[in-house]
Amino acid sequence: MTHKEQQQLGKTLWSIADELRGAMNADDFRDYMLSFLFLRYLSDNYEVAAKKELGSDYPALAEKDSRIPLSVWYSDNEGDIKEFEKQMRRKIHYVIKPEYLWNNIAEMARTQNDQLLVTLEEGFRYIENESFESTFQGLFSEINLNSEKLGKTSAERNKKLCTIIQKIAEGIADFSTDTDTLGDAYEYLIGQFAAGSGKKAGEFYTPQQISTILSEIVSLDSQDPSAGKKKKFDKILDFACGSGSLLLNVRKRIKENGGTVGKLYGQEKNITTYNLARMNMLLHGMKDTEFEIFHGDTLLNQWDIFNEMNPVKKIEFDAVVANPPFSLRWDPNDTMAEDFRFKSYGLAPRSAADFAFLLHGFHFLGKEGVMAIILPHGVLFRGGAEERIRTKLLKDNNIDTVIGLPSNLFYSTGIPVCILVLKNCKKEDDVLFINASEHFEKGKRQNVLSKQHLKDIVETYKFRKEIERYSRRVSMEEIEKNGYNLNISRYVSTAVEEAKVDLKEVNTKLAEINKNIKTSTDKHNEFLKELGLPPI
Repeated sequence: MTHKEQQQLGKTLWSIADELRGAMNADDFRDYMLSFLFLRYLSDNYEVAAKKELGSDYPALAEKDSRIPLSVWYSDNEGDIKEFEKQMRRKIHYVIKPEYLWNNIAEMARTQNDQLLVTLEEGFRYIENESFESTFQGLFSEINLNSEKLGKTSAERNKKLCTIIQKIAEGIADFSTDTDTLGDAYEYLIGQFAAGSGKKAGEFYTPQQISTILSEIVSLDSQDPSAGKKKKFDKILDFACGSGSLLLNVRKRIKENGGTVGKLYGQEKNITTYNLARMNMLLHGMKDTEFEIFHGDTLLNQWDIFNEMNPVKKIEFDAVVANPPFSLRWDPNDTMAEDFRFKSYGLAPRSAADFAFLLHGFHFLGKEGVMAIILPHGVLFRGGAEERIRTKLLKDNNIDTVIGLPSNLFYSTGIPVCILVLKNCKKEDDVLFINASEHFEKGKRQNVLSKQHLKDIVETYKFRKEIERYSRRVSMEEIEKNGYNLNISRYVSTAVEEAKVDLKEVNTKLAEINKNIKTSTDKHNEFLKELGLPPI
């Protein structure tokens, strides 16, 4: 299926969502819509695997039998079900009972079956607690099928769900069910729902264009020239992963650039977004062994894999990317000052946790790794604790590049942001500044970075190019003279110098003009005198 067709599926599903959600909040309807799309993916994947496993024993569709083939097989082979499900767990890592598969749910919706709500509820609980052998517990925990937002009575809610599911089934029927197609549709819907969520969008979505910049930056090292072979990224981390789109984008870019990826790690505090991320991974064809998403607070370091006190066993990542909440107020406790992540730098101020997030990710960055993080511009020049942290990172030669982006790129805020690129083993002893703040296209609601804008940023970073009024490599001596202030405009001004004015030349021209005026006036007065008229 072409990219255009994949986009069309996303647009088809969005039009359905826009039509059906009515007065329901976009965030609420998003969770229903994306969960049903996920169930469709899981079911199709399962039925394809089941057909392959059963071979000629897989029942053919009977014209007058509304049951799905797998349901027929279950009825006729009760004694073999246990062994069949054991094989399915071994091969695709999960099991779904026939009555909970999408095709059965869609048929119930088409016939307005009054048991659909109950069956769907049971199906969600089964998938959470039994399908994945506890790996995906709570996956649908935020989907309230008994919410009054769907209807005041159970019958009304059942009817509403029948309508939603029937429309989705009809809309998706003519499209492929491969992972690229459904994955792209899922991403498209997340973006569309983000556009309607305003400030809340920042909790779960990094605009694709910014995600692309971060992905390209960390994936440029996919070819390891010293080893003469393709580089493998064993572990990649996003400690504020939202819906997981950034991690998936990084994985895609690394593979496109010739590298290979081991495992993705993501951490997310918001339970609903955490569930979205897990669904997103699976919808993009990833096995549950290829990623690990943890629900917990990054600043409190609640994930056990990060709390290994033995430095030799410390988990390290080949790439770290993040778009954490901007200038989040936080409340570090008394023991935080001794926290191994912050001890060498000091704590970020309570008014802005930006550097706390940065230091968390940087602590777990591998020796040859690269980190790219999106932050507000304040981290570049604010004083106090942030100045001390910034100064140490600069003195230790860990800050590689500072990229200034245009304002109004995010759904959640109009402020301009920057990308900081950090490394443990920098080869250069300067800092590259890229001022892309004025390079964008005006959009209806948000500003947009074109493909050329993205290419300019990435290539300038890759080759560390110096371009007038756009980029410059700045020595540590100059940065030190500026008090370790990284305000981009100090080093790369976009202002165009006004042409110098030669006052002597201007005076000569004025004198010449006045002389010409006098000559013309005298001549004119001569004509008036001949006509007997008074001079001017």
